[in-house]
Amino acid sequence: MNFYTRKWVKPEDLNAHGTLFGGRLLSWIDEEAAIYAIVQLETNGCVTKYMSEINFINSARQGDIIELGIKATHFGNTSITLTCEVRNKISHKTILTIDKIVFVSVDENGKPVKHGKTEITYTDERLREED
Repeated sequence: MNFYTRKWVKPEDLNAHGTLFGGRLLSWIDEEAAIYAIVQLETNGCVTKYMSEINFINSARQGDIIELGIKATHFGNTSITLTCEVRNKISHKTILTIDKIVFVSVDENGKPVKHGKTEITYTDERLREED
């Protein structure tokens, strides 16, 4: 799993207990997972369909830097399934895991459409110029 995205936990990200608010973290995850799905499916026409159980293992505090790791685990005809891990950049302790996040490719009317992808394409491969 690659950890490309980092977030700095700031005062506005905290809950009443002084730790990272779970809703804020889930928002960051949904956005990062959507970007990952868009890059893999080569369309911005995809939506979050499902998230499995979310397992909060450790918390983060103000000033911590966290890393979000996303990986594709399955390609369906209209969907892509991802897994996610969030960890503390300094301690490397896992903060949260999500085993399954499903995005569906949709048309302009919000109806599922086939995307034609079957395997992970790494961003640098997609950015290379063709000769």
